[in-house]
Amino acid sequence: MYTLGVGIWERLRRKSNYYIVIVGLDNAGKTTFLEQIKSRFIKNYQMLNPLKITSTVGLNAGTIVLGSIRLSFWDLGGQEELQSLWHKYFEDSQALIFVVDSCDSDRFPEN
Repeated sequence: MYTLGVGIWERLRRKSNYYIVIVGLDNAGKTTFLEQIKSRFIKNYQMLNPLKITSTVGLNAGTIVLGSIRLSFWDLGGQEELQSLWHKYFEDSQALIFVVDSCDSDRFPEN
């Protein structure tokens, strides 16, 4: 009976973990989007100055907790040479956010 009680207790305390991949062309605003999410959901989080954010080389990660749900975001670099690596993150993710800079219409065909 004790084992059953411990199992139920641990299940109630456990947080469901979801992975979300953020992709898009370079300079589309992926890191700025992630910073906005963190600043809205993490108490006392000091957001990076958007004017000082540079192109991501590799990966930026961020996690927010909403009740019993943990959302882990992977912001992947958008440079052409990094795009071939994106698929490696898709298998372990539950959601995908594709960011497009709507003001940069010259790059729409690349999306």
